Amino acid sequence: STRVPARFVSEYNMSAFKRKRGRQDANKKAKKVKYVAAGGEAPVEAEQEKNNEITIPPPVSSGRWTNKERVLIFSSRGINYRTRHLMQDLRTLMPHAKADTKMDRKDKLFIVNEVCEIKNCNKCLFFEAKKKQDLYMWISNSPHGPSAKFLVQNIHTLAELKMTGNCLKGSRPLLSFDPKFDTEPHFALLKELFTQTFSTPRYHPKSQPFVDHVFTFTIADNRIWFRNYQIMEEDAALVEVGPRFVLNLIKIFQGSFGGPTLFENQGFQSPNMHRRDIRMAAAARVREKQMVKEMQKMKRAEAKEDVTTDVTADVFITPADETHVHIQTDAPLPKEVKKNKHKAFKRQRIARRAQV
Repeated sequence: STRVPARFVSEYNMSAFKRKRGRQDANKKAKKVKYVAAGGEAPVEAEQEKNNEITIPPPVSSGRWTNKERVLIFSSRGINYRTRHLMQDLRTLMPHAKADTKMDRKDKLFIVNEVCEIKNCNKCLFFEAKKKQDLYMWISNSPHGPSAKFLVQNIHTLAELKMTGNCLKGSRPLLSFDPKFDTEPHFALLKELFTQTFSTPRYHPKSQPFVDHVFTFTIADNRIWFRNYQIMEEDAALVEVGPRFVLNLIKIFQGSFGGPTLFENQGFQSPNMHRRDIRMAAAARVREKQMVKEMQKMKRAEAKEDVTTDVTADVFITPADETHVHIQTDAPLPKEVKKNKHKAFKRQRIARRAQV
């Protein structure tokens, strides 16, 4: 057996002594914690200093998370950067939202119901991009419906500088709806869809027990305008946080991403027809300009002709005497041949003699 040198033993004992002494000092500096029940009262500060205790208040909420609403927010392929930022902003504002990979444009929309089932979500916000310039949004109650399809316009995200408001991440929002939502049945249906989708469930694990911002849904120009405002603590004023966008309703379906049509917006104009009207108006303006130029050319030509012709030139022309037209019916008389004074040549004289 080998013996350990005394030097190593003394060093080990010294380090153990230091560790023990450090624990004792930490215990002296540590403060005792005293829990107070929900109905109890906190002790006086003097007693706290005397006893060196810290009072921890009871939890803010002791309720249970019963509303299991979960929203799946994703899109199809072909979206631009603005749509991507909009989806990220909605996921930030909605702690009960989930994300998924982009869906292929060739897939049918019924596959979204299967994706929601896999993700354990019963609400869905699906952004569908077409022609890399048109954005459609589906809001659906999966898998039984109903669902609505919108055209998304005028998108502004949280990153824009003019959005000066701010709110706590995960806080529960207030939902403010225009009174027009209660006038029409299809608006009442959309109000219920928006309420179940955008409202954060109470006692959600990722939510905060504060209310410091409000979602507003306003109807104007037969469109739904979405805004997000911060509620200021001082005077309850509203400062816009973002994002903001406009929803133009197209159809409401009974099922999820399909089924019988419950409502169809007759005043909706597709983006393709809108762009076609713009092109036709531009072509009409070009044709009008060309016609104006042709008319100006014709007026200039007429003006030149008027200058070249002198109106007073016919003043000095006297009319001639009228002559009767003679129509000759008889054959004209033969012309008299004048005899040549000079002497004919010899061959001519011979020919005349032969005729005689």
